[in-house]
Formats: sequence, C-alpha cells, structure tokens
Amino acid sequence: MRHLATQISERTEQLALLGKLLAGARQGRGRVALLSGPVASGKTALLTDFGDMAPAGGAVLLDCTGDPAESALPFALARRIFESAPLTSSARAEATRLLDEAGAEPEAHEQMLAMPKLVTLLLDTAKEQPLVISVDDVHASDPASLRFLLYLIRRIRHARVLVVLSEPARPGPEQRNLHAELAHLPHCTRLRIRLLSPAGTAELLEEFLPPAAAAAHAAGFHDLTGGSPLLLRGLIEDHLTAVEAGESTPSVVRGEHYAQAVIDCLRRLGPEAPAVARGMAVLGEAGTPKFVAQLLDIPGKTVEKAAADLSRSGLLHQGAFRDPRAGALVLDAMPAAAVTRLRTRAAEMFYAYGFAAPEVARHLVAAGGPGAAWTVPVLQEAAEYALADGDTEFARHALALAQESSQDDQLRASLKVKLAGVTWRANPADVDVQVAQLLPGTAAEADATAGQLSTSDLVVTVAYLAWSGRLGKAAGLLDTLEQHPDWSGDEERTALTTARHWLAMLSPSLRMPDGLRTPAGAGDAIAGAADTAHRHTAWAVTAALSAQGRRADAVSEATRVLQRYQLNDGFIQPLVFALWALVYTDRLDLAQPWCERLLTESADRHAPVWQALLMSVRAEIALRQGDLPAARRHAEWALSRMSPKSWGLGSCLPLATLVQAHTGMGGYEEARTLLGWAMPKSFDRTLPGLHYRRARGRWNLAMGRYHVALEDFLGCGQLMEEWGCDVPELVPWRLDAAETWLALGRADKARELAEEQLARSPEQLRGVTLRVLGSATGGRHGLQHLHDAAELLENGGDRVQLALTLAELGRAYRSLDNVNRARMLVRKAWHVAKASGAEPLYRQLIPGYADGDGEFDVPVHEPVPQQDTASLTEAESRVAMLAAHGHTNREIAAKLYVTVSTVEQHLTRIYRKLNVKRRRDLPTKLSASDLQPEVIPGPSVGGPVAVLASHPVGAGLYN
Repeated sequence: MRHLATQISERTEQLALLGKLLAGARQGRGRVALLSGPVASGKTALLTDFGDMAPAGGAVLLDCTGDPAESALPFALARRIFESAPLTSSARAEATRLLDEAGAEPEAHEQMLAMPKLVTLLLDTAKEQPLVISVDDVHASDPASLRFLLYLIRRIRHARVLVVLSEPARPGPEQRNLHAELAHLPHCTRLRIRLLSPAGTAELLEEFLPPAAAAAHAAGFHDLTGGSPLLLRGLIEDHLTAVEAGESTPSVVRGEHYAQAVIDCLRRLGPEAPAVARGMAVLGEAGTPKFVAQLLDIPGKTVEKAAADLSRSGLLHQGAFRDPRAGALVLDAMPAAAVTRLRTRAAEMFYAYGFAAPEVARHLVAAGGPGAAWTVPVLQEAAEYALADGDTEFARHALALAQESSQDDQLRASLKVKLAGVTWRANPADVDVQVAQLLPGTAAEADATAGQLSTSDLVVTVAYLAWSGRLGKAAGLLDTLEQHPDWSGDEERTALTTARHWLAMLSPSLRMPDGLRTPAGAGDAIAGAADTAHRHTAWAVTAALSAQGRRADAVSEATRVLQRYQLNDGFIQPLVFALWALVYTDRLDLAQPWCERLLTESADRHAPVWQALLMSVRAEIALRQGDLPAARRHAEWALSRMSPKSWGLGSCLPLATLVQAHTGMGGYEEARTLLGWAMPKSFDRTLPGLHYRRARGRWNLAMGRYHVALEDFLGCGQLMEEWGCDVPELVPWRLDAAETWLALGRADKARELAEEQLARSPEQLRGVTLRVLGSATGGRHGLQHLHDAAELLENGGDRVQLALTLAELGRAYRSLDNVNRARMLVRKAWHVAKASGAEPLYRQLIPGYADGDGEFDVPVHEPVPQQDTASLTEAESRVAMLAAHGHTNREIAAKLYVTVSTVEQHLTRIYRKLNVKRRRDLPTKLSASDLQPEVIPGPSVGGPVAVLASHPVGAGLYN
C-alpha cells in the first residue's frame, strides 16, 4: 500500500513548506524543521515523502531514526549520520576517531570538546552539495547525539543544510532541553501534524476504495480511529482483504490488520500508555484516572499523561475507547493470567468502594475461578439483576461461579437448582446434567442429597425431572428421602407430599390415596416459596379433573396462584399448569387474558421457553374456541421456540393441539408428519400424553382408520377411569368414540355412549353431546336434540361444533323434505365453518363437492326483503349480521363495544321486526350491507371435530 501521506491534501501543504525550506537551504540559508504530532499521525510517512523529493534538487539525504535500544550508546545516532555522509576517506577516519574518543568520555562537558570538529566536517561537505539531515523519532536518540544535533543546528543558519526532525506531541524529560532550545532559534520552523479530519479521512479512502464504498464508510472509519493514519490503514487493509475474499462488507470490518495497528499504536506510545490502556479496558466506563491509578498502583499524574497520549493517538475519546473492540483487542494481547489478576483486583476494588453487585460480578465472572466468601452473595445478587434484564447468559455464569466459590453444601445445592432454572429458561435439555448431580446413587450420595436440598429445591428438582420424562427417577428420589431421618420433620414431609402431588398431576397413576385432599392452608394467603406454588397448582389441576365435581374449588385455587405468584424460574411451571386448570374447567374467559398477560411479561424477560409453554396453552384455548387457524399458528410458534428434546414431556401438549388443528383444516400430511415425532418414554401414561393420544385418534378418524381411532379413544377412557379423572373437559372420549361408531354404521353404540355422556356432562359440554346424540338418534327425536344443541352452541360454544350442528340440522330437515329450511341452515353452517378455518367441513357444504348431486346452489347470500330490513337501525343491522354468522352475544358485545344486555335488547327488537324466533332463522346476509363479519373466537368445551367425506356428518349432508 502506498504511503498515506501522499494521498491527502492535508499533508500536501506540509510537503510544500518543507520544499520551500529546502530551496532556501540550497541558497545558503540553513534551516531546521521540527515535526511534532501524535504517535502514528503520519510523521514518518511525511518524512519519507520529503526524503524522496530532496535528491531531485541535488541535495544529499542523510536520514536515520532514533532507536530506544541505542539510547545508552553515546553518539549512536551521530555515527549513523556520518556513515551516510559523502565524506572523503580521511574525513571519515577523522570523524570516527573523534566519535570514539568523545564516546569514551563519561562526562557531557568532555564530550563537547569533539563537537566543533565534527560539525566542521559536515559543514565542509555542505559547501559541495546541500545536505538534508532527516531524523525520525529524534526523542528516542541517545543524549550525546541530541547534544551533537543541537550544536549543529545552532551553526547552520548560513550553511547549505536543512535539518528535519520529528518528535511526539509530548516529548519526554530528556528531550525537553532540545525542544526548548529549538523553539528560540530564528531559523527553526515547527510543523504540527494532526490526525486527519473527517474530510481528510474521506479523501484518503477515495484513494483505495470505490467511490460508493468510500462514501459509505468514511464517517464510520473516522469515528473509530479519530483520523489516525495507522488505524485507518488497518481498517482499509481489512476491508480490501474482505472484498478480495468475496465477502459483503456493509459495515466496518475489523480484522487482523486493525488489531495489529492497535497494538502497534500502543507500543509506540512507550511503556506507560499500554499499561493505562489495559487498565481502562478492564474498568470500562469506570476507567477514571483515579481508579486506573489505583488498579495499576501507579501515580495519578502518570495515568493522566498516558491517557492524554492515548487520546491524541486516536484510541481514546472523552476518556473512553473510541472503539470498544479496541479495548477488547488490548486485553486479548495480554497473557491470560495477567488479565485475571487485573479483573480480580478490579472486583476487589469495586467491592471496597460499594459498587453495585452487577459491576463487581462482571469482573468476577470475567476473571473466572473460585473466589473468596464475599463473592458468593455478590454473584447471587448480580444474577437476579441480570435475570430481571433478560440477560440469562450472564446470570448462568454468575450462578455457576457462585456455586463454585461457596463452601456451604446446602447453598451449593440451592445454587445448582437455581442455575438449573436459569438454564431451563433458555434450553431445558441442558438441565439434565445439573439436576442429575443431585440424584442419589449410593448411600453416601443419599446422605449428601438429604443434607443439601431444601424443601423448595426438592419440589423444583422433581418438576425438572418430570418435565424431562424421568418420572421414575423423580419417584426414586422421593422414596430415598422419605426413608432418611433428616426428612422426618413437618416441613420436609409437606415438601415430599407436594412433590408426590406434582408427579401425580402429570401422571395420575402415581397418585397417592389422599391425592384429592385439599392441601393445608389452601384457602389461606399463599407464601412465596416455590414448593407452595407447586402444591397449590397440583391441587388445582387435580380438582379440575376430579370426577366428584370440584370445578369451583379448582378455579378459585388456580386463580389464586396466578394472582399471587410472579413470573420466575421457580414459578413458571406452576403458573402454566394453573392456566391448564382453568382450561380443564372450561374457564377460557379467565385463562385467555391471564395467558396473554403472562406472554407479554415473558417477552419482556427474554425467556423463549416461558413463551413457548404459555403459547402452547394459548393454542389450546384457540382450539377449544373453534379458531383453528389461530390454534395452528400459536402451536407452530410454540414448537419453533424449542427443540423436541427441550420440550420433553411437554411436547405432547402443543403437538396434540397442532395435530388437531391441521386435521380440522385438512392438513392431513402435516398432521401425519407431526405424529412421527419421537415421544418421551412412557408418555402415554401421562396427562400430556392423553392429549396426544386423543389427537392421534382424531387424525385416524379423519383418515378413515376407524378401528385404530376407536382404540385410541377407548384407551383414553380406560386411563381416565383408572385415574379417577373421567371428565370430558380433559378428553371427551365417549363423544369421540360415538362419532367413530357412527362412521362404522353402528348408531346404536354411538347413541349408547352419547346418552351415557349426556347423563354426566356439565352444561358447557351439553351442546356437543346433544349434537352427537341427535346424529345417532335420527328422526324427530334426533331433530329435537339438534335444535337444543344449536341453541346451546349459539349462546356460547365451539364454532366448529356449531357449524356441524347446523349442517346436521340441514340434513335432518332435508330428510323431512323441508328443502328451503335445509338450504338456509346449510348456508349458515358454511359461513361458520369457513370463518373457523374448518376447510374440509365448509368444502363438504358446497353442493356437488362430496356427492355431485347438485341439488343445492353454491352458498349464496339470501337477503331479507328490503321492506323488512328497512325497519332495522344501523346498530340493529350490525347485531343481526353478526348473530346470523354464529357469533355469541358476548362476542357481538366485544366486537361492537357494547354490553351483553344491549345486544340482547337489540336481538329482541330484531326478531320482532323480521318476524323470526331465533338467531338461526336470521339470514346470513342483510341486503342493507355488503360487509362481511370478522371472525371472533368464542368460548367452547369440546374442541374441533375433523369432518371428512367419510365422516358421518359430511357423508350424509346431501344424501
């Protein structure tokens, strides 16, 4: 690369001035030029360019550079000047003799005796040819040579000699005498060399980069380097290297050339500046001169001077590194042990001054290795701050170091559990190793575990083991501790019972005889311990699934957990399962806002695992509301946030939701692929596994694999009866099996199951049950069941189930030859199915799609006569339109921002004006408006049903 000084106008003027001084020297007007400027500001390049100019005018160039290694050798620099001078052999011999004799003298005044003769030798040479004596880094020369130069400079005023010297912006103590002497000489010209301006930087880049790249990078290059030619050269070379390698360079590239430039810049500043730079790099924003001086144990004045040099060189700006990466490069160039010592010293210093825990811990973590006892609480506190800011990576490092530094066995175990929680927040698959260390194998390990685990830690550990599918390991840990004398107290026994309840919640086959008993203090204020949260949540889920009907207690307990526990590592699983308790009790109106609130909080905490768990619940809520597209979207998002291994046992939940959503929307191949996922061991005997088994059965039913589907549904029922949680809100297996029997042509068996379900169904599931019963019964009795089902589902139910019911009603009326009534119901069913995303269903409702008979027209809008709708107000028209498309009163109220009572009043007037008795008699389109209603998910119980050509409902619509 060419010398940078020749490429920019900011150096051209200085070259021109040196040219004028040389012209004067040729005419016998001797001059001296002193170039001063920051390290690596381009002084050497300027001297080199000028040295190339000097011989062109007939001058003899004598150039050399001060060398710190020769500073103890008298006349080392002077010898090099004479060696390159055009002397005769006798003059050269004389010069050598004088330099040898003078160099042997110990005293400066005795060395001065040789100066007149040495200077005369050079001046005599200048009579023949002009001399240009160029000395770069004159400040690094030996003292004797400096005295020789000063003696020479005083005597060249009327000689054909030009002396050009370069020195740093701040000369050292040894050079101040020379500097002061030169400043008073009339024939001395001083040139101040500054770093490049932004314009100079841009001009320099234009010499080496394409115009567009130069313009794009000029500001960034200048901000990082302050205009230092040395640092700029490193950036330019790295940029060109990247371009040659075919890389895209939209931003500044900092590679090995830039790194070397930073180190070279420090080296040229002398011994103090690199040390201060290292101190500032370690301290970061706290790198004030006071703290740097204390860290390095050097005087504050020394730090201030070195910092000024660093600023002049372009590395620092306003007391900090211009480029944070430069600070990192400074530390990278240090031995690791030296960095560790500085980090440790910085942590001790910050701790003594009372700095905040995160500031102290940052140095402790960077230093690594176990620390003193005082570091443990500091690291714990810093981890809490980091978690609040969403910095899980630093929190993990801080907790790991605290665990390594602690000498307390119980505290180490607690920190290990806490670390597992933080790790679990980012990737549950990485928790196994940490939790496995707490599992007892031998008797000695059992004693150690018993002495280390606290009651809260035990429950959280069991929860992590259960999540990974290691229910047997978790139960074994509880068996071990139950036999240990240290776990015989009331608090310990309560923790063991809570852990048992948690396992039983996930796998009811592990339930103890008293598993349904209300935990102690269930109605009291809940404390903040993790074991308490798990205890109350486990009871809420168990009560929600109790066949004895404890729905109100379950809702109350789940709501209390959600209200009183903050989103945190130890509480995330209890909060998620509290939401599931609300889902199982069909309180979607409570579950949805709580779920969305927690999702917002988890997004602010940068916890992808938390978000995935909560979004899985949100997907199930959408599924039970009959909003298939939303269910699919939420479940896919949840699964994308974690790997299958990280999902562990919980993978069954979003997978089950997604399989059912795909099946209901006609995505059969997508559902097939999902069912090919590897499941955790023994998943089928767990609560999440029950969801998965039911979803698999729904897909088998949709694919016409009726006997396989029946096996899945009856298997669900067998497990639920065995577990004592035979409630349809968990899995409506009787209804699923009844639909399968219908598909097999066994209406008698379907009716038997539907009647059995009707006898035990809660009000929320009654509409779905009546729909299945009506389909199985047929005739006028079946028609009445379908009417009752539609009435219930219209007032609040699964939208897919509503579409199915309306379609079945249409089929029933067609069988009674009431074609107009049947056509209207089928059209309404088509609208509801399409709005719900149930593609197989709404396609079957298009005449000719399933059987090609073409008896009904393709669904069209049947407007009410204008004279009827004209009497409706605008508000009534909106309510009528939404009601006609299957929205419940609550959904209409939310859509139009009115109360439910207002909607009811509007509907009463609408029925009277249009002379209809119920909402399904309303037309699907009002002639007064072409506006299509927006889909509003409504609450439901049973979940969507896959309707295919082979499905009893779909197959019989137009027969």
